[in-house]
Amino acid sequence: MVVVSGQLEDRGTTDDAMSSSDAEDELIEPATPTPTSAAFSLQDKVHPLQLPEVIPLNVGGMGFTTRLSTLLRYEDTMLAAMFSGRHYIPTDAEGRYFIDRDGTYFGDILNFLRCGDLPPQERLKMVYKEAQYYSIGPLLDSLDKMQPLTGEKVRQAFLDLMPYYKDHLERIIEIGKHRAIQRKARFAKLKVCVFKEEMPITPYECPQFNTLRFERSESESKHFEHHCEVDVSFGPWEAVADVYDLLHCIVTDLSERGITVDHQCIGVCDKHLINHYYCKRPIYEFKITWW
Repeated sequence: MVVVSGQLEDRGTTDDAMSSSDAEDELIEPATPTPTSAAFSLQDKVHPLQLPEVIPLNVGGMGFTTRLSTLLRYEDTMLAAMFSGRHYIPTDAEGRYFIDRDGTYFGDILNFLRCGDLPPQERLKMVYKEAQYYSIGPLLDSLDKMQPLTGEKVRQAFLDLMPYYKDHLERIIEIGKHRAIQRKARFAKLKVCVFKEEMPITPYECPQFNTLRFERSESESKHFEHHCEVDVSFGPWEAVADVYDLLHCIVTDLSERGITVDHQCIGVCDKHLINHYYCKRPIYEFKITWW
């Protein structure tokens, strides 16, 4: 018993020799969360927000009602993510879940999610934009196979041959606006050259291997380099589509921007190049009516 007592006395002496700071470190315990905060944190991780089976929606001020299962039909969509219970969704004064997006075509989105119905042709383009916004891949795939979206992809493949096509459209608009303002006129006219072949040909030259361009040496090609005296020039390109097809594209794209355009061929560029070669690129007069 005396031996034990001695060991206890030695331990007490050692403890007395410890510094006050070391003693404090021995006494500090790790902070533990309160029962309330711990339960809240666990609930966030384990139990997502419970949403009702019937979902009232306010999409840009327009009201809709649908089942939760409809919104969750396709996993990789924005709507499925929003209503998965993992995210906060704001509500309006009536308790409807709010989506800050124009709701004009949201009914078409719901109809597809409900039963796979596709919109009428006149609404396809706008519904396609909404499907892109909500990332609904199956709807996008279905719309891609319908006109006019299929035709638009074919048309765009042709226009991709001209990298400055959109820039040239902007130039037509800017020149037309400037001339109308300058002359205080209702309409403006400008000259546009649309040519398919890069260089002029003669009846003695024939395409080789059915190509649309003609092979000439670099030195010969320089003799044919020139700019027609026009405001905007489109071309050349290598495709089956011809000059009239490109003119249709130009007028269509300008019309979609609300610009009224009339055009007519007023001749060809008669610039002499070399020997018996003349340019002969067609020149069109574009008339833009502003009001």
